[in-house]
Amino acid sequence: MDLVRAHVFIAGRVQGVSFRAYARDRARAAGVEGWVRNLPDGRVEAVFEGTRPAVQRLITWCYSGPIQAQVEKVDVTWEEPTRKEGNFSIVW
Repeated sequence: MDLVRAHVFIAGRVQGVSFRAYARDRARAAGVEGWVRNLPDGRVEAVFEGTRPAVQRLITWCYSGPIQAQVEKVDVTWEEPTRKEGNFSIVW
């Protein structure tokens, strides 16, 4: 299967609500590689690399996030896959 890569920025109340941990768990369960991190401006940034259906499911989930989150905006940029991401992780 062809791989895709999505670079995602999530805005709203998305820090301090376990967004990164949920994203990591969902990505690993879906076999998606990449990373997720908090940004100083209050957003969450993530890179998802995997099959199109798996990456699309993760992006769809980002619009709601965990129950404590209040997502206001999701920006997605499609990029060329690097095939270098490895196991999905939280970046500190």
